[in-house]
Amino acid sequence: MLHFLSKEKIDVLLKYPFFKDFLSGVTSKKVFLENLEEFKTTLSEGGVTESDLEILKATITINLKNKYFIMRHGESEANRRGIIVSSPAYGIVSFGLTNEGRRQVANSVFEKKKQRLLDNKTIIYSSDFARARETAEIAREILRAGLVILTAKLRERYFGNWDRTSNANYQKVWIDDANNPSHKNNGVESVMEVFERLRSLIIELEAKYAGKKILLVSHGDSLQILQTAFKGVDPSKHRYIRHLNLAEIRELKTK
Repeated sequence: MLHFLSKEKIDVLLKYPFFKDFLSGVTSKKVFLENLEEFKTTLSEGGVTESDLEILKATITINLKNKYFIMRHGESEANRRGIIVSSPAYGIVSFGLTNEGRRQVANSVFEKKKQRLLDNKTIIYSSDFARARETAEIAREILRAGLVILTAKLRERYFGNWDRTSNANYQKVWIDDANNPSHKNNGVESVMEVFERLRSLIIELEAKYAGKKILLVSHGDSLQILQTAFKGVDPSKHRYIRHLNLAEIRELKTK
């Protein structure tokens, strides 16, 4: 199931055991849809409209119009130094790819091109952070694709007070994420805020394109959270999904 509803609507649904059971695979689509009908009135009181329910039903029964691939940037100067760089003030203008990172990206893209998964018709969207932007440009050159489209919606998750500290501090944030996907402890961007901006991007792309291959170049946490939408996983469990290695490209498929 692909979550196309806003984080506020999902928060309402998460209050109901039948929704959690469906996300965890305990119940089938048929049972889930039956429960939606049964709780329709109660859900509407929580702000989930008839239109929301139709969107939810549609997204668990039909395929997307486009094929999406995600790509994590190659090794960056921040990775090499073992620090968190999540502020646009630093990430956009500095901490680009290392030579090893450029090699990783080239190898990864050449492999997907060889497998004919990506080609010159691929549409590339990228975070405007230097490390992602440089990754996307290498991909564009190898694929001979059109110009890279930059968007803030694919930026690194903002890690607040942890910014420019040791990347060992990611673990502290992830522990809080698992307990509460809406937390903003130490000034971090919450899981649900990241989820919302990425959800809105997919909706925009679905409205704009059809039958296209779209490569989304972004960052570790942002892409982990995006994958929860496609896999039908509770966003708080984004670290339960196999993490993307540097420069890894992965096709997104709905559950």
